[in-house]
Amino acid sequence: MSGTTTAPRVAPLWTPGDWNALFGFGTNILVNLLTLTALLRFVLKMPDDIVFGRILPAAGLMMFLSTAYYAWLAYRLAKKEGRSDVCALPSGISVPHMFVVVLVIMLPIAQRTGDPIKGWEAGLTWVFVQSFILMIGGFVAPYIRKITPRAALLGTLAGVSITFISMRPALEMFMQPAIGVLCLGIIMVAWFGGVRYWRGLPAGLIAIAAGFVIAWVLQIVGIPYGGVGFTQLGNALSSIGFSIPIPAIDHVFGGFEYIGIILVTAIPFGIYDLVEAMDNVESAEAAGDHFPTTQVLTADGVVSLIGCLMGNPFINAVYIGHPGWKAMGGRIGYSFATGLAVLALTWLGIAGLLLALIPVVAIAPILLYIGMLIGAQAFQEVPKAHAPAVVLSLIPHLAAWAKTLIDGALGAAGTNAAAVGFDKLGNMGVLYPGLEVLGEGAILSGLILAAIGVFVIERQFLKAAAFAGAAAVLTFFGFMHGPAVGFAVTPVVALAYAMLAGLLYACARQGVAAPAMQPAAAE
Repeated sequence: MSGTTTAPRVAPLWTPGDWNALFGFGTNILVNLLTLTALLRFVLKMPDDIVFGRILPAAGLMMFLSTAYYAWLAYRLAKKEGRSDVCALPSGISVPHMFVVVLVIMLPIAQRTGDPIKGWEAGLTWVFVQSFILMIGGFVAPYIRKITPRAALLGTLAGVSITFISMRPALEMFMQPAIGVLCLGIIMVAWFGGVRYWRGLPAGLIAIAAGFVIAWVLQIVGIPYGGVGFTQLGNALSSIGFSIPIPAIDHVFGGFEYIGIILVTAIPFGIYDLVEAMDNVESAEAAGDHFPTTQVLTADGVVSLIGCLMGNPFINAVYIGHPGWKAMGGRIGYSFATGLAVLALTWLGIAGLLLALIPVVAIAPILLYIGMLIGAQAFQEVPKAHAPAVVLSLIPHLAAWAKTLIDGALGAAGTNAAAVGFDKLGNMGVLYPGLEVLGEGAILSGLILAAIGVFVIERQFLKAAAFAGAAAVLTFFGFMHGPAVGFAVTPVVALAYAMLAGLLYACARQGVAAPAMQPAAAE
């Protein structure tokens, strides 16, 4: 326990709480694996021999290397500081990138060429470029983290958590409440309420078991529920088989013929990776565990590169949620054990079998729990005076999430916002152009808006002006408030930020200094 006077001579590699974190984090990884498997098979129409024989084994290798490395970092930190409560950083395939590389890179190229293998090659090249952006950016990130307020880093992380991490699981739970709501209750009374289950069984395992039993009992009595069934189970058995990753270097360089398309998204999403990793390292530090940002980002780049060269078109990332896994008792062993489990899932081809057995809605409450914890942390771990800045950081993410829903709904109807007409949408209260501009690059815009807010609250107007000036430059080149990197992408928004920078600089020139003894500024 943190704060003990006698330091442990050897950091424990496994604690009882690691079981909770293993089942919680492992099911999170499982959901992501099942999602990307579905994207590859049913959206890209990728042949099963490529999905189960090449891509998943390479992805499993990457995730094993990542989780093993972060377990080692946690062990080293525990030894250095003489603590037994250090929790390893969670990591795995970046969920936002999973959808971006499939829907923005791989799918259009596969459709254009009529060959899903070409789409796979483009995805590999995309990760190849991203990996080097991560490795180079790792040396810049600590400086960015040093000058950026905690409210900005945690706030924009909370924005991702509340919208893209929490909302979908919450909706899925109430679409199938007989499983979802009960499983949420099982998790909440244990992880928030401190209730211990029989023989100390992990709450995540209890929730999954309850969902499994309900779904299959209903299935047996003739009521399909939870997305499981005997037909799905029979189909899943055909995917079982042993495969190990083999080099795919020729496919990586085969995708370079699409490098122009790839760079449009690879550069801004590389910056997204840097900011997201910094946010998550900051989140871990707020929970008591300080990990070196440069080593974290460099490791992400290296393991992503290895996975890419072996055939995996998905980037690795430090995950949101370290405080959640730590709060439920996770330490070092859960990370390494998760990596071993992923190897078994991907090298034996049993991910599809698990999807046919376990209702995904039983796993959704675990993701909602993580979202709740991270959202709360953004307010709990910053000075109270900075709370308005945290709220400001959430707004771009809400815009991005709303735009995603609107685009999905209109796409299902065979149309889009432009075809419907912005005026018609506006008359119904849907300000689509505003959602579009505000939601693009939400990670960066949420961070910068919150940083400006913090420095204004602290009356450090020169620093606020500097962030507004940076926003003007980033916006001008499309890293914020624009659909792609370019020149003068949204010039009016860039000009607005430049004028804001001028206003803030004028306040600084007037000599309006921060109060001499303001507690919030000292925290």
